[in-house]
Amino acid sequence: QVQLVEFGGGLAQAGGSLRLLCTASGSILSINSMGWYRQVPGKQRELVATITSGGTTTYRDSVKGRFTISRDNAKNTVYLQMNSLKPEDTAVYYCNAKGRISGTYTPRFDSWGQGTQVTVSS
Repeated sequence: QVQLVEFGGGLAQAGGSLRLLCTASGSILSINSMGWYRQVPGKQRELVATITSGGTTTYRDSVKGRFTISRDNAKNTVYLQMNSLKPEDTAVYYCNAKGRISGTYTPRFDSWGQGTQVTVSS
């Protein structure tokens, strides 16, 4: 009932920048948290950054100072500005959103996007 679509992945050189964005759609009452996770083959998905509806952010240590997460609550959209990219940032990046669905009982949702590949060459 809630769909997430990501845009902006691609190829960048080390030291370069990329910007990801993700838009949520569907029967959304509210979105509490939006975030970005990443995964490389053979490893677990890991948190990159999250942001609450109030603007509180969290980052994994390895991206602090290089990545910036932001969101537009009116558009149900979250952004990830990635600067000073490193080859170790290469991964599939997934968008996540948690909130409540419209309706009588307003159930919670925890939805994922399909993923977008980010490749950083050295």
